[in-house]
Amino acid sequence: MQLKKQYPDALLLAHPECRKYLLEIADHVGSTSSILKFAGKSAAKRFIVATESGILHQMQKENPEKEFIPAPPEDSTCACNDCIFMKMNTLQKLYDCLKNESPEIFVDEEIRLKAVKPIERMLEISEKYGL
Repeated sequence: MQLKKQYPDALLLAHPECRKYLLEIADHVGSTSSILKFAGKSAAKRFIVATESGILHQMQKENPEKEFIPAPPEDSTCACNDCIFMKMNTLQKLYDCLKNESPEIFVDEEIRLKAVKPIERMLEISEKYGL
């Protein structure tokens, strides 16, 4: 990773959905809230953040004395660290969905079984590291 060469003192913080090679070299792997907590507790002053870029504002707000460097997209086919679909979610939309139980989404069982795997993996990582 080029940023690690440019900032050798920076810790790499990665979301579990990142590619395997990033997870293997990361100093911390965790959910968004776990990454936020880790950065706050760490004595390090510089971090490379490999997750949705929306977290950077909150990280900087809670840790003004620290530097947070966004990791670039992993490839040209996906800009997961700046996900337009995540930005479509709002508290109002979530509230309306829970209140009205709609829209209802039907998913083929085969797809559901594949989709539940990364969620279970994130939960396992959270339990393993007490996050």
